[in-house]
Amino acid sequence: MKSLPKSQILRFTEKEIHLARRAVSRYSSKFSKHRYTLPQHVVLLCLKVRKNTTYRGLLDELIEMPRIRRALGLAELPTPSTLCKAFNRLGMAVWRVILTLSATLLPTSRVVGVDASGFDRSHASKHYTKRAELTIQQLKVTLLVDTKENAILDLHVTTTRKHDSQIAPPLIKRNPENIDILLGDKGYDDQKIRRLARQHEVRPLIKHREFTSLHKAWNARLDADLYGQRSQSEAVNSTLKRKYGAFVRSRRWWKQFRELTIACLIHNVERSL
Repeated sequence: MKSLPKSQILRFTEKEIHLARRAVSRYSSKFSKHRYTLPQHVVLLCLKVRKNTTYRGLLDELIEMPRIRRALGLAELPTPSTLCKAFNRLGMAVWRVILTLSATLLPTSRVVGVDASGFDRSHASKHYTKRAELTIQQLKVTLLVDTKENAILDLHVTTTRKHDSQIAPPLIKRNPENIDILLGDKGYDDQKIRRLARQHEVRPLIKHREFTSLHKAWNARLDADLYGQRSQSEAVNSTLKRKYGAFVRSRRWWKQFRELTIACLIHNVERSL
């Protein structure tokens, strides 16, 4: 009998497990029971976000997915509480490392756009929201996107009204080796950003706010074709919001930061398939 071709979810799982093995150690502690590995936890959490489901719903589907279990090396399935504890244990720094590795799967041009968008803060329970007196309504998500393959290089998430000009500097400092040209709209019009970019040998292509005729002249001199590539970062933001915006569901806002980072690395891996 002719063997079935690999499905997209199987190829996605294989790439994810390869990235996870490069990013994290096999076990979280020498005292671990060694029933499940950290890379297995990482991929299962990514599958949960990719399928927009719950821990229990994902494990129920995996019962009928022997090829996925085989790719992960799972002889048995963990309990929902095991995955929940793994998500709590894996910090934002780990997901950033995996996100950086996922960007290497795509050929990048080093022409990078920066753009921010608001994601509605989805609470798991209205009762919990009232009881805990949660008032955060939106997350501001800023993406650093390579314009050639729409690879997400980095992200910044905040619950505050921090201005774009305050968010861009740490993104530049973390990724100077991945940026030759930085594209930004007028929200990033700040001479400190331009000086910082040049210090890291990055060419800033950022529009000026037009207070004088001189500012209009500077904007007119911008390379329109090159600056037009900035729309790619807006498209990626829109795609993420449409696919995952309604499923950022962790009760604590800082866990939603991690879910958005997972969504970004899923985007990169799917682009590479």
